[in-house]
Amino acid sequence: MNVTFLLFQDFETLDVFGPVEIFGRLKHQYKILFCSLFGGRINNEHGVAIETKKIDDVKNKIEILIIPGGHGTRKEVTNMQLIDKIKEVVGLSKFVMTVCTGSGLLAKTGMLDGRVATSNKKAFDWAAAQGENVKWIRKARWTKDEKFYTSAGVSAGIDMSLGFLSDIHGIDFARKVAFEIEYNWTENMNDDNFYEQ
Repeated sequence: MNVTFLLFQDFETLDVFGPVEIFGRLKHQYKILFCSLFGGRINNEHGVAIETKKIDDVKNKIEILIIPGGHGTRKEVTNMQLIDKIKEVVGLSKFVMTVCTGSGLLAKTGMLDGRVATSNKKAFDWAAAQGENVKWIRKARWTKDEKFYTSAGVSAGIDMSLGFLSDIHGIDFARKVAFEIEYNWTENMNDDNFYEQ
């Protein structure tokens, strides 16, 4: 399956590269793509630059759409051209995942209305304000509602990605991937130990 990351200026580094590490090592099952609204080079505040395809050029190839968070979401949430494009691509995608405040962008489309979701605990209220009809779960490490997966902040995207692998390939498969990258996977999606911090 194609795993396509939708990037924008000032995306959060680990929101992208955590899931890239998970899916990228499974070359026989998954192919990584990077896209953005207009294509070209996308930069973040950590000095990471990624060359992307224009989303319209790859939208029919997207099977798993991943929307990261980061400081850039605060600006992009008012970019209605991007929000409308996300809504369009979500309709074409088999699965949709968000990391951190990426859930705020997805919520803005209305596609999360009536569904469970979570976000970064430090920016939870901001994300929740983007979708008042979403069933926001503050304590969750990640959530799943049919084809929609959302995760808490930054490193939680790795836990969510492993959770997805568990759903698709079985828990032993996901545990093997976690072991290979020497990662202590938080297997309980309902319990984020950053919840009360």
